[in-house]
Parts: sequence; structure tokens; C-alpha cells
Amino acid sequence: MPLVDMPLEKLYAYKGRNPRPADFDAYWERAIAEMKAVNPEVELVKADFDVPFAECYHLYFTGVRGARIHAKYIKPKGAAGPHPAVVQFHGYTGRSGDWADKLGYAALGFSLFSMDCRGQGGLSEDTGGVKGTTHHGHIIRGLDDHEDQLLFRHIFLDTAQLAGIAMSMPEVDPDRVGAFGGSQGGALTIACAALEPRIKRLAPVYPFLSDYRRVWEMDLAENAYGELRTFFRQFDPQHEREEEIFTRLGYIDIQHLAGRIRGEVMMGVGLMDRVCPPSTQFAAYNKIRAPKKLEIYPDYAHENLPGFADKTMAFFLGL
Repeated sequence: MPLVDMPLEKLYAYKGRNPRPADFDAYWERAIAEMKAVNPEVELVKADFDVPFAECYHLYFTGVRGARIHAKYIKPKGAAGPHPAVVQFHGYTGRSGDWADKLGYAALGFSLFSMDCRGQGGLSEDTGGVKGTTHHGHIIRGLDDHEDQLLFRHIFLDTAQLAGIAMSMPEVDPDRVGAFGGSQGGALTIACAALEPRIKRLAPVYPFLSDYRRVWEMDLAENAYGELRTFFRQFDPQHEREEEIFTRLGYIDIQHLAGRIRGEVMMGVGLMDRVCPPSTQFAAYNKIRAPKKLEIYPDYAHENLPGFADKTMAFFLGL
């Protein structure tokens, strides 16, 4: 088959290149403790959009560092007793999208929560306040500050906090909650299930934010990863801090979180992906110890994977 990366048998054996910080576990336990200490102050605002079989709300909650986070919340009307739910995460720089494209889950009797990432294209707040560059992108936000200031640390925590809020809703069965999303949304799906291990099923698609050094070594620090190249060019042009920088990025590298997942995983990957190279995705997948399976599209890149949305819905019907 055509290749932009390793042969498939090597992908299944690949363990990743980006360093894992020595205090990685302590870092995330400290972060989770910070998240749990926050009063979320959940607010529901009825949306203007309405359909006969579902209720639509804007959900707001307070995340770490005081940011108000927004999510779309859709629940089926007249549900008899607690029912399953899914949390959804969008692609890099995007937003939660339209109400209409989420109604299929409500029609099946699911609640759905779709988060706007802080500082991106939706309604969530970005409280900022880091030292160093904020130039062009969220991966490098806080990279020259204390590691607890990395922006994706806060976004990863937002995903887990939203999942916990979903599980606390009286209409939701907390033992039947799933998560899904593509690209950045795939990364956030993995982070969410790692930091909120009660997630029972997750369906990430070509996850972003994995194995940064591998991306660099493949000369693919462009497109969504372009800010890595920009950071080195502007702030470390001779790569004197290369080991330090990649190690610090290891705190927000989803491959190092993947082993915490307890839910069942179905992951979609296109082997021609030059935005999130397949090896970086396999670096995360190969570290998952929970039940898992891959849906592989040999000729597809970072694009719609035909049939995967249907497979995802069928997968969640097993919740």
C-alpha cells in the first residue's frame, strides 16, 4: 500500500519518541486535585433552537483558573429514567458546531454534551495570563512558564470536568457515558477518558497532540503542528533547548496519558495522514491497556473516514 509513515506491522510495534517527564504521574494527580477543588457553578440557559423530541441548552461551568467553559447540551424529551450520554470534542481552533448535527443521539435516547475549547472558535473563555510567547497556537502556550501553565493542561482538565458534570445530571446514567471526536477532538477524547476513567466507551479519530518529537523528526511540523517549528525558529533557533522543550511538551502528550484509560476504545486512523502522522497515533493506541480495536483506512488522510460515524453510533448503542 502507499506509505507516508512506517509499514503497518511496525506501526503496531511503535512505542513513541517524545520524552515522558519523570514526574508525569504526579503532575496529573496535582492537576486533577486542582480541578476537583473548583466549584463548577453550572448554569443552564435554554437555547433558541428547539425540536419536538429534544431539549437544547447552553451549559456553562467554571474550569481551572477561573475560565467559564461553554458546551452545548441536548437531552431527549420525556426520557423514562437515567439514560446514556456522550461527550463530544471538536477539531483544533474550531467550535462545538450546530445543534442539528447532534440530534441523532438525542433521537436514540442519549444526552449529548459538546464542549467549546477555551480560547478557540466557540463561546468558552480564555483567561490567559502566562509568561512567554502566545504566538500562533495553543500547544506552545505556557511553554516558557511553569509546566502547570500549559494551556492544554487546562483544556484536558476541562474535558474531564465536563464528563463529570454530565455524569452528575439526574437524567444521565453515570455508568453509561462515552466520548468521541476527531483530530484535536480525538486527542481530547483520549485525555478525557484518561483523566475521568469512568468513561465507558470512547471513539477517537486520528488523534492530534501525540508524540511531538516524532512529528518534528518526520519534518511534518506544519499545518496543525506548525507552531512547533515557529517556536524553535523564534525562541530557540539553534535548538539549544530541544530536549527541555520536548520533555516539557511531554506533559501534554496524549500517548503518556493513554495507559490510564479504562473504557473500551474504537479508534479510526487513515494511513495517508500527513497532519497527524499514523505513527504518532499508534504511539498512543499501543499504550492503551483497556479493550481496544482499530478501524484502519489505508488510502485516507486527515479527512472524513467513510462509515466511521455510523460505526461510532453503533458502538455507543452498546453502552
